Amino acid sequence: MAVPYIDNEYLKMAEHLLLAAAAGGIIGLERSYHGRPAGFRTHTLVCTASALLMLVTVYQWMWFTPHDSQRITLDPTRMAQGIMTGIGFLGAGVIMKDGLSVRGLTTAASIWITSSIGILIGIGFYIPAGFAVVLTLGTLSVFRWIELKMPMNYYAQFIVRFSAGHVMPEAELRKLVADNGFSVANLSYRLDRGEEFYEYRMIIKTLKMDNLRRLSDTLTGLDAVQEFRIAPTGD
Repeated sequence: MAVPYIDNEYLKMAEHLLLAAAAGGIIGLERSYHGRPAGFRTHTLVCTASALLMLVTVYQWMWFTPHDSQRITLDPTRMAQGIMTGIGFLGAGVIMKDGLSVRGLTTAASIWITSSIGILIGIGFYIPAGFAVVLTLGTLSVFRWIELKMPMNYYAQFIVRFSAGHVMPEAELRKLVADNGFSVANLSYRLDRGEEFYEYRMIIKTLKMDNLRRLSDTLTGLDAVQEFRIAPTGD
């Protein structure tokens, strides 16, 4: 009679893993839809792997002999801690820093919570895991819509370069930026006599994302501008 019982436990394990793969895949689809570096397959694997590792402790009695089980007991929380430590390295891999712009933080957070959902499914907490999936999707999609509707400041790193003999005065540059709907958060200067250019670097902010295009069009029409860069910050 022991064999059918063991087979039933393996079916339960398969159920855990399939649900974990489904939960991770659902979250990953949202990330893939928005073109994030860690998408459908990554989130599916993260959630499934987390559930798989938790099965090691949940079903520890199946791989210990009765004699060993009296002497050894594994702590499932230690396995969960190890999983989350490993996920930290994976999450760091999708965070990219370009100047003052940092991208990938939301994707890293989604990987982290997907791993947490996998842990819940691995130990059989299906209802909390289901709620977590709904809350995660709501945060990634509904909150995105809320962010687009609510007034907020958009920040960008702005670099503009002039030839050494045709430098736009700071006051005039500030007025140009303000006329295009921006305010200056901070400003720095750079002079390179070897390359013969003068450069302004600043963080600018605006309430309208379209102002980035307006500023770009304005700078494109100025002959004195050698080079410029407008890089929005944020995830």
